[in-house]
Amino acid sequence: MSLAVVYSRAQTGIDAPLVTVEVHLSNGLPSLSIVGLPETAVKESKDRVRGAILTSRFEFPARRITVNLAPADLPKEGGRFDLPIAIGILAASGQIPQEELSQYEFIGELALSGELRGVKGVLPAAIKARDAKRALFVATDNANEAGLVNGVKVYGAEHLLDVCAHINKQQLLDFYKPQNIYHQAVNELDLADVKGQHHARRALEIAAAGSHSLLMIGPPGTGKTMLASRLPGIMPSMTEQEALESAAIASISDQGFSFMQWRKRSFRNPHHTASGVALVGGGSNPRPGEISLAHHGVLFLDELPEFDRKVLEVLREPLESGRITISRAARQAEFPAQFQLVAAMNPCPCGYHGHANGRCHCTHDQIQRYRNKISGPLLDRIDMHIEVPHVPRQLLQQADNESVLDSKTVRERVEQARSIQLLRSKKCNAQLVNRELEKVCSLSAKDSELLDRAIDRFGLSSRAYHRILKVARTIADLEQSDNIQTPHLAEAINYRKLDRQSTAINS
Repeated sequence: MSLAVVYSRAQTGIDAPLVTVEVHLSNGLPSLSIVGLPETAVKESKDRVRGAILTSRFEFPARRITVNLAPADLPKEGGRFDLPIAIGILAASGQIPQEELSQYEFIGELALSGELRGVKGVLPAAIKARDAKRALFVATDNANEAGLVNGVKVYGAEHLLDVCAHINKQQLLDFYKPQNIYHQAVNELDLADVKGQHHARRALEIAAAGSHSLLMIGPPGTGKTMLASRLPGIMPSMTEQEALESAAIASISDQGFSFMQWRKRSFRNPHHTASGVALVGGGSNPRPGEISLAHHGVLFLDELPEFDRKVLEVLREPLESGRITISRAARQAEFPAQFQLVAAMNPCPCGYHGHANGRCHCTHDQIQRYRNKISGPLLDRIDMHIEVPHVPRQLLQQADNESVLDSKTVRERVEQARSIQLLRSKKCNAQLVNRELEKVCSLSAKDSELLDRAIDRFGLSSRAYHRILKVARTIADLEQSDNIQTPHLAEAINYRKLDRQSTAINS
């Protein structure tokens, strides 16, 4: 036959849609044309494919060759289609059999020598290949990544000849099994390194248990960054599904997937000069931003008021929905963004408002303008606001002699609380919707009156009301209490510091 059909995968956001590579040989002047909306890198593959086939001692057909990448309206980019195009040409010219090609999918870039090179976005393709019940041929460099998906048959090849020898059944390749998978990533940053700041450590534990967003306010050098960097170490261990989702986003990003990061929660710390596109993703060919790279991990925004206000506003919708949709004239891409936001800021422009050394000379108006750089709707979406005060040197010396809980011990308590939430609602408390709150976060008449007084006094919104209930439910779960008690509710109200401070400033 002069027609061969080979299967491959494109990359569209975090999805890997099927691409059918149809190769047809006909009489006429020798030529090779590629149709089906190929971009520049795909058009150039004809030169790489010709060189790879010839250097591998195969015959390049001296005929009119037409390669169709279907569906025709799906943009194709990169060198991932080199291998399926080469296999299609060899099959259509009768140099390798076609009978079993329907059982395989092929992804890989070819060198002129015929060697296979790795490409980005292999992990989503491996998930789709498993669902389609087809084996996947990739370069050896991508075999570890693709092999992380349970249930998929992965063949890692170093050369075009290796793939052809397997198809010809001359020398079969073995299924690839990934090596050295770190089922429990070890975090080198331990919570025991934080001296003092017992209130902040407690808030960090609550945030980890219920996946709550957290804002820390305090002077420079009080340990805000140190606390934030310890949060991934006390968060619950990643499930298989969470690890795959996080790795798939890293796989399609410009940084690529690092095998050492498997099952390790990400910690993203963008600089305050980052643009909105860098934060949420974008570009003519949409790429994931920091909020998606922090999926199932932590997004830490230090010096929060120094970020451009328009940049911060783009966080409002993803904080609620857990995903971001990027729309362009030519295409649309959706990325998951279920991140845990941790932010830090100074109490005033100079940073020393309320400090014991009395260095702050900021006026009331200056402090108010500084805090107004963060919009009310964004602050309303942050579950917990806490103060991280300056710790005198004498207290730090005393803290050196105290025994503090390390990350491992705290993580065990967090995992117990999270297991209660998953058993009760199939989700963490921060993801509860309003109708679930009525059932899960019921209050006694006395506690309802306490919360109503707090709402009236501090002028809290309905969203803040729901945030307080969720945090109180998490505190109760940490105490393994079936119901929310008065101390749990009072502590949750205490974590709305900016609401209380704004009331005090305005009064």
